[in-house]
Amino acid sequence: MTMKYLILGTACAMTLAACASTADPVPTPEPVVQAPAPVAPQPEPVFEQPAPAPQVIAAPDPNLPIPGSAEDFAYRAGGEPRVFFGYDRYDLSNDARNALRSQADWLNQYASYTAVVEGHADERGTREYNLALAARRADSVKAFLVSQGVSPSRLTSVSYGKERPIDARSSEAGWARNRNGYTSLKSGGQS
Repeated sequence: MTMKYLILGTACAMTLAACASTADPVPTPEPVVQAPAPVAPQPEPVFEQPAPAPQVIAAPDPNLPIPGSAEDFAYRAGGEPRVFFGYDRYDLSNDARNALRSQADWLNQYASYTAVVEGHADERGTREYNLALAARRADSVKAFLVSQGVSPSRLTSVSYGKERPIDARSSEAGWARNRNGYTSLKSGGQS
């Protein structure tokens, strides 16, 4: 009999299992979704700017002339605003052109100045010849300054010939110094 009950119990279990599979399944509850908690707005990050570096203003060099002064003009022209010429010549050497470029740069920067370009000659030759040669030297200097942007209305030229030597020696060294064109400032700025 036990076997009979075992078979019968198995049959019942199968029947119940079959009935259970045809029954409506138990609905699974919808999952509850919670909205996220509101997030408080975060303040924007503050980036600290480094303090600007202090501007260091260099003290003027006491050995240099005051910018815009006649001394500054001479300093920027190479020590003196004078260019030299060869014997019986009025053409400009490369050194003379470089010095005159510096003069022109300065004159263009400080437009309140006017200048007189002086032409000079050494003591050899007649007075008339030296006046004419010195005039051509002054005109050569003036023309170069004008070619560098200096207004011709700010420049005049004068010839002194051999009348105003800067070196009294009657030697080649003295004569070489006396053959020159000199740019003399006349007005404006500080002096």
